[in-house]
Amino acid sequence: MKIKSLISFLALFISSFVMQGALTDYQVKSPDGNVALKVFLKNNKLNYEIVWSGKKMIETSTLEYFNGEEVTIENHKISNEDKHWEAVWGQQKKMRDHYQELELSISSNNTKSKFLARVYNDGVAFRFILNKATNPKDILWQCTYSPQKKSKFYLPNGEKEPLGPLTIEELYAVQLKPGKRGKKTHLRIPLVVETPDNMFMAIFESDLYEAKGFQTMKIEADIKTNAIISKNSAVGTLAGLTSPWRVIILGKTMGDLIVNNVAINLATPNKLENSDWVKPGKSLWDWRVHGYTAKDGFTYGINNESYYRFIDFAAENNIEYFLIDDAWYTDVEPGNIEMSEKLDLSKVIAYAKKKEVAIFLYYDRRKGDYGDEKLFEYYKSLGVKGIKYGFMGNKTDFTRDAIQLSAESNLLIDFHDGPVPLAGITRTFPNAITREYCHAQQDSKKAFTPKAFVRMALINAIQGPLDMNNGIFDISGVNAGEREKGPRKPNSLHTTVTAEAARTLIIFSGLVVLPDAPEAYETKQDLFEFIKKMPVDKWDESKVLHAKIDGYLSTARRSGKEWFIGSVHVNGGVLEIPLDFLEEDINYTITYYEDTLKTNSQTNPEAYQVRTETVKKGTIVKAKMVAGGGHCMWIRPTN
Repeated sequence: MKIKSLISFLALFISSFVMQGALTDYQVKSPDGNVALKVFLKNNKLNYEIVWSGKKMIETSTLEYFNGEEVTIENHKISNEDKHWEAVWGQQKKMRDHYQELELSISSNNTKSKFLARVYNDGVAFRFILNKATNPKDILWQCTYSPQKKSKFYLPNGEKEPLGPLTIEELYAVQLKPGKRGKKTHLRIPLVVETPDNMFMAIFESDLYEAKGFQTMKIEADIKTNAIISKNSAVGTLAGLTSPWRVIILGKTMGDLIVNNVAINLATPNKLENSDWVKPGKSLWDWRVHGYTAKDGFTYGINNESYYRFIDFAAENNIEYFLIDDAWYTDVEPGNIEMSEKLDLSKVIAYAKKKEVAIFLYYDRRKGDYGDEKLFEYYKSLGVKGIKYGFMGNKTDFTRDAIQLSAESNLLIDFHDGPVPLAGITRTFPNAITREYCHAQQDSKKAFTPKAFVRMALINAIQGPLDMNNGIFDISGVNAGEREKGPRKPNSLHTTVTAEAARTLIIFSGLVVLPDAPEAYETKQDLFEFIKKMPVDKWDESKVLHAKIDGYLSTARRSGKEWFIGSVHVNGGVLEIPLDFLEEDINYTITYYEDTLKTNSQTNPEAYQVRTETVKKGTIVKAKMVAGGGHCMWIRPTN
């Protein structure tokens, strides 16, 4: 009997093992067990649900990449991965890629493919890969997301203040409004979801670089099903097509989302054989300084003397770059760029090289097409380090090629004016150091408020580094309308100099572009110390200490044993910041850069104070700020 029972048991075991592929319900959990993903077939369609900390974040929702076709699951595999890698630069140096993965072998209308789902402690992602022998004509990679009812939604709004909180009905109404050229308004990613339980998700995509043939994902609201729908189409696809990762990241606060590493972990590893030439840093910028008159009577413009002044200040203050914006050239045609007669660019570049300051040059595609296959080689021949690429549009293939071509010429690239939100690209091509997926400081008058800044820092920044150009120190001069490229409306900039300094840390970017005149920083050299000491290319760790939409934001970044903390407050108030992340039994010197009792973001924005004291682990700092104000801290071990 025992032998017969054993044979029966083995037969049953073998049978169940062979029948794995016939299962229609697959459960995958995060390494810490708090995130549970269920993938299953329903009406011959692939569906999923997500539960986090006992709360259902996504109700039953569909996943499909052949519109309307039925799916058969032929096999499956579940595996655990725990890998480590180092970023060339970023918000964190040492990265851990830890997840559980479900792999399904799928057949749909005789098309074979592989479906992947990864579950992290703070997010979930989906991707499919067609078999190499498969070559369908068209693909529609469509995912639905059914959040809890009564959830609220936030999303970027171009250069305007981000939208939200919106109900799904209000979100639907937004997309029906006529946008440019009479078309429906395009809903931008990332889409942030706040549940009724005050938990947060962000919906976007990663590794679009690897997904050849796909354009940026589009989202829309479906009020009939209370769902969000995301779509990527690929027409005339190639065999072995790989889709972008659909990403859902999770956070207990909205601030958790901007330091979440899921999207960058999902990205293709570094494609550069040698990344030693990639050096993020700070940069002075000429564009917003035109028309500024220094105390010695010199007025800045587009000329060599102005640029020598920028370069001298950069060299004296360890600022790596100087960005020359539009107007260094007058005309563009294939194979030729006509230089402006206002300056001798070759002399400026030679002067900068002598002073060990690297040059970025702007390029505006609207003025003409030099030909991208020649553009980056030409910039390299000029002896510059990077290109600020303007008005390329949300064109995925074009942007992908520009990043790769710039890398081949050892050029850093900063995308201007509504670029593709290529989340994760800084891992794949570290030379893609920033992009203006927001409003640059002083550009959009309607988004020129402390509230808009906090919103963009919490929403737009989820997709990666932002070029926002914070750090205005001559606020009174800007508000007086003394700048040629400043806001025309007097007193429209409501901020304080400490808030401006804090913003340069809060907004993560591989190129921290400073928009003011050298003299504006020289007159406040003690405050400028905070910016000067920030090591943009050497962040080991980043934390969001406090975050509230339309309220406040406090970010801490560590380099070695030093910490830099920047905070801003929309309405004014006190944020308690426990220094519990410091090491035990070490005395630290902390320098505070603060608003004062006399500071007012509208009438007295340039009042500030700098003071120093000694602190230890566990000290609670009370960061006090006026409305629209800020607070900065530089913390380092006491010698």
